[in-house]
Amino acid sequence: MEVRKATAADAFAIETIRIAGWRVAYRHVFPPEELDALPVDESRWRPRLETPPRGWTTSVAVRGGAVVGFSSIGPSRDERGIGELYALYVDPDHWSTGAGLSLMTHAEAQLAAEYAEATLWVLEDNPRARRFYERAGWATDGARKAEERWGVRAPEVRYRKSLAHEPGSAGGPGSRVSRSARSDS
Repeated sequence: MEVRKATAADAFAIETIRIAGWRVAYRHVFPPEELDALPVDESRWRPRLETPPRGWTTSVAVRGGAVVGFSSIGPSRDERGIGELYALYVDPDHWSTGAGLSLMTHAEAQLAAEYAEATLWVLEDNPRARRFYERAGWATDGARKAEERWGVRAPEVRYRKSLAHEPGSAGGPGSRVSRSARSDS
């Protein structure tokens, strides 16, 4: 499994994975007919990959020459001075293969180079992703928000993780999460 910085040439694969993830992971939350109608629109990603917003980095996991997942990180949208994991998606056909773990390890190491702490937002009713984040050492911090999509108000919860660690200590950025955490989101 290779994890590398995404390029504009990865835009279609990234958006395809995002849409596939939504269709599978959120089928019990949002109307299936709306999820099935989601278009794969790579123009959503191309500008972000060609000229990323300040501090923003998108990485892709590649297996056998194919992009199987992606993560996006950067400065927090909520708090100054901390980082944020904006997105971590793995093609559902590649869940539980280590792709999510590889992306998480890479994202945490990148965040730790700039920040002592990071947050992420996840749908409250996304048990698979929540288990994955919790096994990787992330914990809810009490913050909540909800946005309405397709007539459904879907609550999100915020997770937080300290990225500061002593050299050589377990659980710091770049450390491996136990094999039991391989429930890639």
